[in-house]
Amino acid sequence: MTNIIACIDGSALSEYVTTASVWAAKQMGCSLTLLHSLEKDAVRTDDDLSGSIGFGSREHLLDELVALDEKRAKLALEHGKIVLENARAFANKAGAKLVEELQRHGDLVENLLDLEEETRLVVIGRLGISHTMDAHTVGSHIERVARTLHKPILISVGKFTTPKNFMIAYDGREAADNAIARIAQSPLLIGLPCHLVMAGDDTPERRAKLEEAQTILEEEGFEVISSIRPGKIYPVLTQYREENKIELMAMGAYAHSKVRQFFVGSNTTKMIIESDIPLLILR
Repeated sequence: MTNIIACIDGSALSEYVTTASVWAAKQMGCSLTLLHSLEKDAVRTDDDLSGSIGFGSREHLLDELVALDEKRAKLALEHGKIVLENARAFANKAGAKLVEELQRHGDLVENLLDLEEETRLVVIGRLGISHTMDAHTVGSHIERVARTLHKPILISVGKFTTPKNFMIAYDGREAADNAIARIAQSPLLIGLPCHLVMAGDDTPERRAKLEEAQTILEEEGFEVISSIRPGKIYPVLTQYREENKIELMAMGAYAHSKVRQFFVGSNTTKMIIESDIPLLILR
């Protein structure tokens, strides 16, 4: 059975990630898995603490350090269970029907890769547990998840409210066409007005590609407003989003398209930090 995977870490965004994942599960008609990963940084047990203590140190100090790490590991495990229990209760209250808790040791990205075959969508917060809500930074996993997984990723950037519309960043290349196809075939965004936006020159070839993409979406029942705006990707999308009160942005991230470079290149941090709406990354 395919699932929505919500990455829960107990950070300030965990509640919003849960809210977003419940919305997605309802839209897509599938179950929800709440995933908590116990990573090395949270459960650090050094294999050879004696090396860091140095020669001549008392053995009881090593014993105390080992016991301390064991206690930290146990507390991290219990904390994770509580985080998952609270998230499940919240999800059930929000109307989720099928909710599963899953706690796994190891790296989050590796755990997501293990679950990829049974995953339809991953929901993750912009910031991790080590960051505050107003931190000008990005959670350490965001770019790795976007580079590694081949499933859609919904990034929560703050309090999540059900979107009333969405925008697709489109450049006419294969990656963008794949994103159009995935959106057209998925129930996630069905029923929401779609703004299809290209940045750059308005040439006959690019206009034809835009109209082709618009037709694909309209044939699946989407109401589409298409536009080509002169300028570079980031300022064009930002201005369009503000002018049209866009509530969710979808974009491709694959191959070597400008949209991929825009996301996983130098503009990654700027885009995610400055966005005040959820981001749907399509592979």
